[in-house]
Amino acid sequence: MNARTLKSIVAEEIGSMKIVAIGRTDGDSQLRQTSWSKQLPGFGIRHYASGRKIYIVQAAMQGRTRTVTIGNAKVLSKARAMDVARRVLLRAQVGKNPAEKRKQRRKVPLYSDFLETYWHKVAPSWKPSTQTTHGLYRQNYLQSAFAGLFLDQIDEAQVQEWFNRVTDFGGPGAANRSYEILRALMNKAEEWGIKAEGSNPCTAIRVNRRRKCERFLSDQEFQRLGEAINKHRNSHPLHCAALYLLMLTGCRKSEITGLLWSEVKGRRLRLTDSKTGPRTVWLGEAAWTILQCLPRHKSHPEVFWNPRTRRPLVVDECWKDVRAEAQLPGVRLHDLRHSFASHAAARSETLPMIGKLLGHRHVTTTARYAHLDDGPVIEAGQRIGDLIEEMMGDSLSLNHNTMCDSEAVL
Repeated sequence: MNARTLKSIVAEEIGSMKIVAIGRTDGDSQLRQTSWSKQLPGFGIRHYASGRKIYIVQAAMQGRTRTVTIGNAKVLSKARAMDVARRVLLRAQVGKNPAEKRKQRRKVPLYSDFLETYWHKVAPSWKPSTQTTHGLYRQNYLQSAFAGLFLDQIDEAQVQEWFNRVTDFGGPGAANRSYEILRALMNKAEEWGIKAEGSNPCTAIRVNRRRKCERFLSDQEFQRLGEAINKHRNSHPLHCAALYLLMLTGCRKSEITGLLWSEVKGRRLRLTDSKTGPRTVWLGEAAWTILQCLPRHKSHPEVFWNPRTRRPLVVDECWKDVRAEAQLPGVRLHDLRHSFASHAAARSETLPMIGKLLGHRHVTTTARYAHLDDGPVIEAGQRIGDLIEEMMGDSLSLNHNTMCDSEAVL
């Protein structure tokens, strides 16, 4: 490409920009040309014979004319590049040097480097299960995010774009969990003095709405489920025992399938690594009897150790068969936990008591079951109202008539 051809292409692309050709020999004799904007003096596009184009801005700083590279024209839009140029020119007017700004930025680590530092310092305080799940989110969604960017270069728009990509690729739940890790990472950067306070770019991001999929089994459905499990007791005794314990305790699947014999303490389970940390599960007689009948393996501490696979028990396949026989399509194992809570509420157990049985850390988590105990509360209110009406006798009837007359007048 000769100088005349390059100049013609630049003229067609820029139109409103004044063209200044600058010849330069860099060993390979490449020619570059710079087109300066008439709208914003000091802002221009530099064209190279190779086809590469970059946005630049020139400004007088500390008595010298300095050229600042804004970015590749294939990546940045002209409008955004001009916005950056305006900020550079404004800083030059008040005596701020973009070169000093770049030096300051270099003191802030790259996102990828800080992610490594954050994991090294914070991850050891997480529970083993949290380390495993967070590690998967890091590998799948966090490790490759914001490649090449310094921590203070990541803005809200870039976080939103990343969040949308994760939502499309991994689903709403994966995006929400990954976002929470990123938000905590940015908070730590502020806490450790690496980023300015209040600069977390995750603050304004709206997470995906969680889908409510709670399912509560009725008395008849529990009966069908019990009958279906009984049919599998001979062929899959360990699987059936685990399913029974899930029904009788309201525990999470991982709390039962990962149960250790050292955590079985008489009529209690003292779990060392539940979702909310260590907690106690109280066992009814039926649940305690099931545990007493299970075999122990000297070389394995797990309660539900599968001797066939030589691994901890996996109940999902057995559950699908049992669920189909009980005619409960779509019911998840976790719904047994919801059903445990719903039947507790139906029998007038208080929400704090239900929360204690389920191992909830916050009462707001248990509040989802508040509507389930309306029936007993209404019945109690009716009984108290009947008692008061009986004690008041004729005077209440007189008041009723009076109120009716008042309403008629109104």
